[in-house]
Amino acid sequence: MGIKDNFTADEWFKVMTGPGRAGAAVVAASPSGLTGLVAEAQAIGQAVRESVSAHTRTPLLEAMAADLLGTAPDPQAMPHQERARNMEEAREQSLQGVRQAAWLVAAKASPEDAAAYRAMLINVAERTAGAAKEGGFLGIGGEQVNDKERAVIEELRALLGQGETPAPDATPSPLIAPPTDGSGTSN
Repeated sequence: MGIKDNFTADEWFKVMTGPGRAGAAVVAASPSGLTGLVAEAQAIGQAVRESVSAHTRTPLLEAMAADLLGTAPDPQAMPHQERARNMEEAREQSLQGVRQAAWLVAAKASPEDAAAYRAMLINVAERTAGAAKEGGFLGIGGEQVNDKERAVIEELRALLGQGETPAPDATPSPLIAPPTDGSGTSN
């Protein structure tokens, strides 16, 4: 029995899309132009590939890697999600998806898997934020990571119980769990 068997199909979908949602939260916080959007999308994909391909990967990341190499899921079989009407809603939906995915991993996988998954989520967000300059004109000026992107990364850190930057000998703080129904909503 593999680690993937610990999750329902819907739960596994949430786990698999969690890293993309972490990147999407950053993108939605401070949308870039077309070139920046392409660079940010590439950064999401590259950060996920590197995380699941690392020689130190955990069983969860190995299962994710196997699925990424497999056949793409049928779009008709994927769970329906309401479309965001604006960028703030997109950011909120993305953060909620990250919260649900991290909670599922913390509840159904080993502590090592959960820590590796949280680290991957933060890495994806940081790499997405640094992929394209924000502000400026025609590539002149601007900043690599702006205040809105930094705020989303800090929000993700808090959501994942990661804090600012832990001291080398600090024990990681526990994941802030959503309500007991696992939905990630406060309703």
